[in-house]
Amino acid sequence: MMRTRIDSAIGVLIIIVGMTAPSVWAEPLTVQDRETITRLGSAQGRSENEIAPLLDHVNKAGERGLPTESLLNKVREGLAKGVEPKRIDPVLRQMTSRLESAHEVLQEAGSRGMEEGNRQRAIETMAEALARGTTADEVRELSRLSQDGRHKATQEELAAGAKGLAVMKEGRVPSKDGTALVGEGMKQGYRASELLDLSREVKRRGSDFEEGRASLKTIREQVRRGERSDRLFKDDDHSGSGSGSGGDRGNRGDRGGRDSREESSRDRSERQDRSGGGDRSDRIDRPDKVERPDRVEKGDRIERPDRLERSDRSGSGRDH
Repeated sequence: MMRTRIDSAIGVLIIIVGMTAPSVWAEPLTVQDRETITRLGSAQGRSENEIAPLLDHVNKAGERGLPTESLLNKVREGLAKGVEPKRIDPVLRQMTSRLESAHEVLQEAGSRGMEEGNRQRAIETMAEALARGTTADEVRELSRLSQDGRHKATQEELAAGAKGLAVMKEGRVPSKDGTALVGEGMKQGYRASELLDLSREVKRRGSDFEEGRASLKTIREQVRRGERSDRLFKDDDHSGSGSGSGGDRGNRGDRGGRDSREESSRDRSERQDRSGGGDRSDRIDRPDKVERPDRVEKGDRIERPDRLERSDRSGSGRDH
């Protein structure tokens, strides 16, 4: 009898340890991650003791369930630029704070029945949305709007919608209008990529909406009728006007080139965001810039000694 009770107690203890071990003894950073970062710091003259606090910070963030890739990328970026570890630390703390806020907002949405999707991507995207100006109240409103439709949005789609709203606000689209448009897209089952494409197109045409050449209400009605994001502006793009739906189409031939430049700039921004570059306050600048050597004036150029001067009448010095 006593033996049976002991065995049962041991079994319960094993189960408890098994359930708690992943959160207590988790090691998000691999040995390879640590060695790579340490070698990078060593190449910049930084000791292992200087690097260890940064790695511990990233590891603890991972133990709390936060994604660590963007944090690790920021450590690599700073060390590669020769920045002192003590200057990298506050940037890591700011990024971690945003990831925690994103995690809390998504947990709140999950408590209302919203499915998770790709959890890590959702947290990172939401953190970027908050950094770029979307508020927690706006996220809650998007969550509420998305639940009014037949499509059950995921947390990943909510994060993409929040980022899309931030992008629209950067294009001077009012928060109320942007939230209504993104919320409609989520109700109609827009995927995360479609929500972001929609927001970028609206931002590109921000002046058209602002000055009345196009209507966000019209775009929202098209979305409500089931029009997908890749079709909303298709006719306008073919016309070469670059304006939104219902906009004037005259004297706008220069928009094509400008839109292309804006698109290239946006692509560069997206690549920076994915690498953890996000907000300007997260940037780690190089402590010292290398001065470019003075340009050699034309009269001071050193001619090659083996160059043969030609007595060509043209004075060009070139063979014909």
